Amino acid sequence: MNKELLLALEMIEKEKNISKAVLLEAIENSLLTACKNHFGKADNIKVNINPDTGDFSVFAEKEVVETVEDPLTQICVEEAKLKNPRYIPGDIVPIPVQSKEFGRIATQNAKNVILQKIREEERKELYNDYYSKEKDIITGIVQKNLGRNISINLGKLDAILNESEQVKGEVLKPNDHIKVYILEVKDTSKGPRVSVSRTHPDLVKRLFESEVAEVKDGTVEIKAIAREAGSRTKIAVWSNDINVDPVGACVGMNGARVNAVVNELHGEKIDIINWDDNAAYLIENALSPAKVICVVADEEEKEALVIVPDYQLSLAIGKEGQNARLAARLTGYKIDIKSETQAKEQGLFEELGIEYQEDMVDYNYQEDEEFLAGIQEEDDEEYQEDGTDKAYPEDEHEEHSQEEGYQEDGFSEEEAMPEE
Repeated sequence: MNKELLLALEMIEKEKNISKAVLLEAIENSLLTACKNHFGKADNIKVNINPDTGDFSVFAEKEVVETVEDPLTQICVEEAKLKNPRYIPGDIVPIPVQSKEFGRIATQNAKNVILQKIREEERKELYNDYYSKEKDIITGIVQKNLGRNISINLGKLDAILNESEQVKGEVLKPNDHIKVYILEVKDTSKGPRVSVSRTHPDLVKRLFESEVAEVKDGTVEIKAIAREAGSRTKIAVWSNDINVDPVGACVGMNGARVNAVVNELHGEKIDIINWDDNAAYLIENALSPAKVICVVADEEEKEALVIVPDYQLSLAIGKEGQNARLAARLTGYKIDIKSETQAKEQGLFEELGIEYQEDMVDYNYQEDEEFLAGIQEEDDEEYQEDGTDKAYPEDEHEEHSQEEGYQEDGFSEEEAMPEE
């Protein structure tokens, strides 16, 4: 029986990842519970279990007295001397308890104690396992819709993808394999409850860590992320090694690395720019693929004035203000974008002390007559990041500019964007 007990404990240890020591403790507590149910109390009951052989013994510690008042905790001198002649009043005598004599109810209660302990340890192990993965990504399988929420199987348990954490327009079907970001793991009476997300900006960061070795080992750092889930993401990267190009490392050969992330996000566009400690240069990079004439940043007020060529205004603002909005979130600056014509009319060049010349920016747009023909005149359109949604003219030429292959950081926009 002892051998069978050890084999059973080893099997439970492997299947449920519960240590043998915890199981032996559960058996010990179950025997104490059985004694309490059988005798009425178990204050003086001791249990010894040999973890190597599985042998166990249960005994009651009784005090040697002249007159027995409580037979459960006391033993008379004459009876004690039968066990050992050296016993005298006041000594403690261990009296073996035969567990086979326990009644059915006591035995059932002992069984329930063991099962309850196993369930508690199983939940605890499961919680610790997923708690260690909090703020990380994990692959899950879409199970079913729970109203507007979605159940995602993570292997050992199901997580909840709330409606607020779902990407608008993304269709998830049962049995689809997707990567999700673990937002929070709660320990409840019914077991761990895991909340996951597909919209969190750190999902993009973790995906790049899994695809780009330089990001995973810390050679390349992702300094900032601004994301509008399902549409576009901008990330700013920095290299701790002068021999490693951070943007190139994230893009990969022929865009292989960034495309792997884009495919996982079902076509979400990703702009990768160089981080710069100089706020003006950072804002200029963040507004790419638009070209910039000048940037004036106020570090105290966290505001910036950006002047762009007329034909780049629409591209700098982006469709419905998305490009400027993401740039503002990425840099943490409130950005006011003005065209070259607006700046001249308002005398901003003179006010800022900039010696402006007509040829200070290489326009190069004469090389593309079709591009020039499609440019719309902007009616003093300004963008001010104030946290509200503003309507901007449809940028009909943003796609055309991307096709030109322009990217501020030296790689094609096509390499960083999926084909539309």
